Amino acid sequence: MSELLNHIRTRPRGEWTQLLRNELPALAAGIVKELRDSIPGISFHVADIDDEVVNQHVESALLTALGTHEPLAAGQGEGSPRGRDAHDSGPVPSLSAIPSQRSNARPERARRELFTALTSDTPPSEQALAELAGTARWPLPDFVRAIALTSPGEAQQLAARMDGALAGVVGGQPCLLLPTPDPEARTELAKTLRGRFAAVGHPVPPRDTASSQRWASRLLNLIPTQSAPDVRAAFVDDHLSALMLLQDEHLAHALAARRLRPLADLTPRQSERLEDTLLAWLEGGGAPEAAKALSVHPQTVRYRMRQLEKLFGPDLRDPRTRFELEMALHTRRLMAQVQQQQSRMPRRTRAVTAELQPSQDAARMARVNGL
Repeated sequence: MSELLNHIRTRPRGEWTQLLRNELPALAAGIVKELRDSIPGISFHVADIDDEVVNQHVESALLTALGTHEPLAAGQGEGSPRGRDAHDSGPVPSLSAIPSQRSNARPERARRELFTALTSDTPPSEQALAELAGTARWPLPDFVRAIALTSPGEAQQLAARMDGALAGVVGGQPCLLLPTPDPEARTELAKTLRGRFAAVGHPVPPRDTASSQRWASRLLNLIPTQSAPDVRAAFVDDHLSALMLLQDEHLAHALAARRLRPLADLTPRQSERLEDTLLAWLEGGGAPEAAKALSVHPQTVRYRMRQLEKLFGPDLRDPRTRFELEMALHTRRLMAQVQQQQSRMPRRTRAVTAELQPSQDAARMARVNGL
């Protein structure tokens, strides 16, 4: 430092700035290296700050010590110590302020990293997750629920209102991760989300958060759009069986085609009538119950069941076949409903929905029955 000062003092004052520009970068880099090597903790505090940024802060501090506030170089961009105008810029943070800034920014950055880790299909180990949660000052809960939303702004607003919620985006889908101490409690959550188009994932341990997020996102893309304030959040818990039926459209079509093949030669009206009767009979366990569900006379149900027995033969008495028939009938009904729902949606709405779909298969899946 003293050699630099002596060298400057031997030159005309007008050349000082140019000399500083030439000499200070190397001097600053040497000072930063010495600080990193000799002072414990410095490297930790500036680990996430680019070396060039740290060097620029040191150069600015040296300029101040030398009694000049002229910029080190032009055209370095706003916010950079080299690019600030000495007349209209604010004070440049000193090197001593960097650890404090780093300490304050670290939890927020760790929360973003934690969100990414939790929603990853390959989450980190329990130990790594615990360390990241500790840095983020986010106590790991027993359970987490993911909440799929339609806009990042909405996610940020809700995160500010919900204690401990993490906000982020997964595959273009805005999402909240909510600590859930009691997986059975959801009344308050439903109240908070009332008036918002949202889908709430099932409660899972933190390392399984990606599953809760994936199914919440899928459910959001299946339910019909509703207008506030009547809209209510949909919970995956209420539609587990439907989501399981619809998780693979190709298999669902294959099951329906195989089990309902005897109805293939009927007219659409005849097929629909017999499908409704068969499903009501399988669910109700008899003609009277099916008749009540269909609002028809029991004798009508018995007549239709005789037709179905001719078409399906002894398969109707096989428990496994009956189970698969019920699955096939439910799946076909669900897929028909989503096609009807999508046909009523404006073109622009359909395009937005398609962008939010997690996969091409999900884009064609049926909406959940009863929503």
